[in-house]
Amino acid sequence: MFLQLILVIALLIPLLAIVLDSQVGRALASRLERRGLEGPGDLTAERIAFLEGEVERLTGEIQRLDDESQFLHKLLAERPKEQGAALPPGDEQA
Repeated sequence: MFLQLILVIALLIPLLAIVLDSQVGRALASRLERRGLEGPGDLTAERIAFLEGEVERLTGEIQRLDDESQFLHKLLAERPKEQGAALPPGDEQA
């Protein structure tokens, strides 16, 4: 029994070294280090506040573009019909 335990430990040590030295092991170690260095949610709260500000800015920009579009559609709908058939300058036929 004791011999089997030593054999299993002897086989697990190189296997563990290979796994920890792989890219997966390094990624896990880096994630654990980042969790330990920063406070819980500090970076997340800052990112959420930034994203909320961007959403508000983009909402205002979309509203402005919608207002401009409605204004242009209103101008096009109200223009006199006789001007609609006129050729643009430079396209007159001789």
